[in-house]
Order: sequence, then structure tokens, then C-alpha cells
Amino acid sequence: MSRKYRQQGYQDDERQRPERTGERKPKGDGRPRRGYGPREPRVVNMPAFREVLKCARCGASLSSSIRFDTQCAKCAADLHSCAQCTWFDTSRTRECAQPIPKRVSPKDARNSCTFFEARVTVERETHSSVAAPPSAAPAARRPPSPAAASARQAFDDLFK
Repeated sequence: MSRKYRQQGYQDDERQRPERTGERKPKGDGRPRRGYGPREPRVVNMPAFREVLKCARCGASLSSSIRFDTQCAKCAADLHSCAQCTWFDTSRTRECAQPIPKRVSPKDARNSCTFFEARVTVERETHSSVAAPPSAAPAARRPPSPAAASARQAFDDLFK
């Protein structure tokens, strides 16, 4: 026997292992415990995502497509500019991923670049599409909205 370690179980064959008398047996009959359903993966409650146009200067959401003369409604910045473009990259030559003949400067001013594509960002939906009622009035004084009434009914139905 030329093994480095001589403890039991290290590189043993089945023939060399001594029989264990106090071996544990599994509990039950091998089926899932009562109350546990089939072994299916859990449903992941992932939030939805949406594509959004945002101003490069102030971050305000833009509702329409960008034309040559479009300005931001909040900060009045020109939107047809390099700073708003998909191809804008400060690490590239002339700060553009497209083969432009000369550097455009300043990057936040309106220009007539033919490669311009508005930068679209993908963001997570963090609120529901149903608007919440205003919280100015106490709940006892205002009548419940139809959405709240149906939600309350669905909750009550769980305990019938």
C-alpha cells in the first residue's frame, strides 16, 4: 500500500472498504413531504423594461423623435448633437465610432452629422401603470376607486 494518506476512504475501492454497520437510512418513502407541490422552478417576478430617450444634459425623458431643430423642453439644449448620439464615444478617434472626416466641436451644440442616431437607453419599470389615488384626502371620506374595490374583493376571496 503506497498511499500518501492512510485514513479510511482515501482512494479506496469498493472491495477494500469495510462494511459500515451504523449507516443512516433516508427518512420517509422518497416522495416529497405533504404540502409540497411538484418540483417546478419558482416564477421570477422580474420588472418590465422599456426604451427611453433622455436628454444628455438634464436627463429629462423625451417623448418624441429627435429632428434637426429639436430642443429639450426642460433645459433648452440642442438634441441633434454628438452628446445625444449613439455613436458618441470619448475613447475613439475624433470621439465618434463612425468614420467622420474631422472632429466636431463642441459636442453639445447642434450639428448636421449624417451618422446621427438618437441614443436610446433601456431602463427598468419601477412603478405600476395604474396611477395611485392622491393621498391628500383621508381614506374614510373618499369613495374607493374601481381598481381598489376589485383588488379588495380579490383579497377577500382568498379567505373564503
